[in-house]
Amino acid sequence: MRTDPPDTTAAPRRTSRRGRVAVGAAVALALGATGTYIATASADEVAAPATRLEAESFSAQSGAKTENTADAGGGKNVGWLANGDWLQFDNVTVGGADLAVRVAAQNKAGGSIELHLGSPTGSLLATFPVAYTGGWQKWTTVSAKAASVPTGRQTVVAVMKSGQAADFVNINWLTLGPSSRPPATATVAPPASSAAPTTAPPPTSSAGAGWVDVDQAAWQQELAAFNAIKQLPIPAGTTRVAEFHTDCAVSNEAKDDPIVLPGLTGASHMHTFFGPTVDANTKPADLFNRATNCNAPGDNSAYWVPQLTRNGQPVKMKSFRVYYGSRLPDPSATVPFPPGLVMVHGDAKRQVATPKGANGQFWCAGSAETGRSADGNWPVCAPGGNLIFQLTFQDCWDGKHIDSPDHKSHMGGAQGGKCTGQYPVAIPNLSFMVNYESLGGDGLALSSGMASSMHGDFVNAWKPANLGPLVKICLNAKAKCGIEPKFAGG
Repeated sequence: MRTDPPDTTAAPRRTSRRGRVAVGAAVALALGATGTYIATASADEVAAPATRLEAESFSAQSGAKTENTADAGGGKNVGWLANGDWLQFDNVTVGGADLAVRVAAQNKAGGSIELHLGSPTGSLLATFPVAYTGGWQKWTTVSAKAASVPTGRQTVVAVMKSGQAADFVNINWLTLGPSSRPPATATVAPPASSAAPTTAPPPTSSAGAGWVDVDQAAWQQELAAFNAIKQLPIPAGTTRVAEFHTDCAVSNEAKDDPIVLPGLTGASHMHTFFGPTVDANTKPADLFNRATNCNAPGDNSAYWVPQLTRNGQPVKMKSFRVYYGSRLPDPSATVPFPPGLVMVHGDAKRQVATPKGANGQFWCAGSAETGRSADGNWPVCAPGGNLIFQLTFQDCWDGKHIDSPDHKSHMGGAQGGKCTGQYPVAIPNLSFMVNYESLGGDGLALSSGMASSMHGDFVNAWKPANLGPLVKICLNAKAKCGIEPKFAGG
């Protein structure tokens, strides 16, 4: 979910991506190794008083992302929908000619939603016009008439149509004519040993669904302890760079993402996790009770990136280091992370070419780039080097929320060298240095797609007694440290 910007300009929420099809998270439960998926109860039909399809209950999709909604009735909505994206619903019945869809649109370009039978290019059932509604969470119901009413169970595909490339609509639900039928049931039952993933109710916030308020009492207690820390004298020879770091090894790899898809086991692309072990049900508080392989004392935080593969096989990690620093000219106002802060940087849906010189580059550490892969998106490194990527997160916080609907909107950048305005609190700047045992070249891909889809996730689980001195003694004083608040030179 995005917050509505102060003006009504239709700014794109992504650049370009196409073609990545995912089985719906709510129904992506594989049956053994057969490749068969439950794709029926996705229809979630109710008799009150029409056949209602919750948008997030798709059985398959292209280009969609599920999020919490501010619309009446709760549940979730599906957003990030642009021209050519689609949602598929299996095993549903069209109960009549009167159809409706619940939409929200910030983009003034608008477009339409076409319902097709059988496939995204199947026969057209109906078309819903989509116009600007005033915001991504400003909802309205649009009606349409079915060209004809098919009998029996159907596969219905909602296809997005728009004259421009940016996202243009969110969908909460659809109704397909009046019906008094009971809810749909799955045509394939899961094995007895399998259990459908469950998701805990989202935390509430005064800012609306998807925003998570910081625990102000715990935060103020942490700040009081931080402010009481005494600064140390800085010896001659200390490198005057605001910096400390932690080195972590791979803890596990899984198709889980507890930030973006909490509680939905196996619903994400493959991630490589560092620090403590992480699964779809991991919460920030859980990390303190798990062993970590990060070497900075007190760092139980979780870090992850999409898995890198060559010709479908995982590429071995060489090292993973997180630098904590400050990009502000005066870092003395920097304070520790609030308890439970989560952040995402990068865009898993960004699927654009990355030729030499383009933004979003992997590069060669320790050697020169000697060429490019056949598709131009990956460097070829000289012997003695390795493939590396650096992810640098935002470091100005809104002071109110530890998470937001898109997991980014509670964070922002500095203005005029200071954290101010909507993001007044300076926190440490994270920079992931992700090193691979690879010289680059052909056959490389991220589990999220092209090189441009590289992204990183962070869940704060630093022990305040360890993080506070690192921020005060190292960052505030613009002095280089290692894994502890001890000054370093060179």
